[in-house]
Amino acid sequence: MINIKNITHYYGKTAVFKDFDTNFKAETLSCLLGSSGSGKTTLLRLIAGLEIPEKGIIRVNDIIFTENTNLKVPPHKRKIGFVFQDAALWPHFTVYKNVAFPLSEKKEKNIKTKVYEILDFFGIADCGNKYPHQLSGGQKQLAAVARSIILKPDILLMDEPLSNLDVKLKKKISEYILKIKNEFNLTVIYVTHDHREAFATADEIFVLNNGKIEDSGTPEQIKKSANEYVKYFLEY
Repeated sequence: MINIKNITHYYGKTAVFKDFDTNFKAETLSCLLGSSGSGKTTLLRLIAGLEIPEKGIIRVNDIIFTENTNLKVPPHKRKIGFVFQDAALWPHFTVYKNVAFPLSEKKEKNIKTKVYEILDFFGIADCGNKYPHQLSGGQKQLAAVARSIILKPDILLMDEPLSNLDVKLKKKISEYILKIKNEFNLTVIYVTHDHREAFATADEIFVLNNGKIEDSGTPEQIKKSANEYVKYFLEY
């Protein structure tokens, strides 16, 4: 379980979160749903240790990752994979080198075998020698996901992973996300502004608005939410 307790975080003088609390269940796909500026991406970055709150505790199971302004566990030791909105592949590396990079940093053995196993899992083994500019949007995103799980993390954070894809590719990559969650027993937190994506993939949805959770529950519960903001948001 990921426990967020009493988090306060500012950008300049603007409070993104103030005394914010929530929990994410282990080995489930939790979706942060909300409009731009609601705090979704910032929450991912706080969990990953890429930003430090002014106050509060982030705990995973019994381990405190962040306590107030202290990083108790640095980002590279948190066993967290992160998929960014734009894939963030290194343009001067082939797909193989992009995916292999985390293994190289850890000085892992049998790197080539491990990389091609994961590329094959995602159906892009034939893209190993290609560069990012030679890939389709879907292939780029699959390569980014492959890189994010190559070290077998416990948690996968995904920031709008389907936002630049067409409907067919969104469906395909959504299926892969569900597949890796189940096969690798991952805890996945997935950010989107599209309630249709959330309803199609999530076990649990958290609707964020200005740094506050308006409502949370299963997709069916959110569809029937009595919260006025949630009802308004789902109409658009």
